[in-house]
Amino acid sequence: MGKKLNKYSIRERLIIAQEAARIIVGHGIHSYSHAKQKAAHRLNMSSSGSLPSNEEIELAIAEQLQIFDAKDHMKLLEKMRTTALVLMQSLQDFSPRLVGSVLRGTSDKNSTINIHAFIDSPELLAIKIYDMGIKFKSYDRKLKTFKEITAIYPGFEFSFIDEIFQVTVFPHDGIRQAPISPIDGKPMQRADIKTLKKLIKIE
Repeated sequence: MGKKLNKYSIRERLIIAQEAARIIVGHGIHSYSHAKQKAAHRLNMSSSGSLPSNEEIELAIAEQLQIFDAKDHMKLLEKMRTTALVLMQSLQDFSPRLVGSVLRGTSDKNSTINIHAFIDSPELLAIKIYDMGIKFKSYDRKLKTFKEITAIYPGFEFSFIDEIFQVTVFPHDGIRQAPISPIDGKPMQRADIKTLKKLIKIE
């Protein structure tokens, strides 16, 4: 018979998730996979076991931010969301949507603000960013669709009002169906300008 796979108890998974959350928030590591492996190693627990899911890590991050840094975290989150709104208003011709940890409320001082933009010619968005006097670098991002098909989307990373942004570009019809979140396996939450204003209580 083959060797039986080690399975962690619920408590052990919670301990690893909490340690991974501390690593993510404290050290600016935003790869959940890397943080889980590092947490298991730091706790002298075998990484061959059933490590916590990304959703469990996300919950642990939210709990840590709420317990240890609630007031400062809310100020930081409001600042990041307000800065995101300013950029989205500048890019409103591209139907921008806020996604990721800044929308979910689990961002920290090291987090990148992630935006989805929609246009069939990414070059037009690049020109707009350039005309705003912003230097950027290009990237490609692999994302899964609702049909579990992996596609590659172009994007632009840059600094804007002291925050780091990543704007990933989708074709026009990509606004109808959000890609799958690596956190919970569901379609990503997206917030348009109107929704974001309500979130930060701006009329």
